[in-house]
Amino acid sequence: MEDIHEIFTRFKKEFPGVYNRHEALGKEIHEKAGPLPENSRWLIKIVISAACNHKRALATHIKQARAAGVAEDEIKHALLLLIPTAGFPVFMKAYSVVANTVDKVD
Repeated sequence: MEDIHEIFTRFKKEFPGVYNRHEALGKEIHEKAGPLPENSRWLIKIVISAACNHKRALATHIKQARAAGVAEDEIKHALLLLIPTAGFPVFMKAYSVVANTVDKVD
């Protein structure tokens, strides 16, 4: 997958060893650490990124989720689940990222 954030490309060039180990850990956890189906894993990553206000990670996970077949309405439903626990402002920040990211992907 191409980098959608210039700073990440820079990080990879400056710290290739750290990047490779980070990437391997992420792949191991995402693909082999448990029984959750792929779409569920992407939705969880999206909501975690949103709840932590990691907009770059959120945009990246949305793009990867859409490429894996997660529907836009599934993403929006998962983010709506933030409202009772994390609050409406957290949802709205994430929703703005979704609107910008989905428009670019579709």
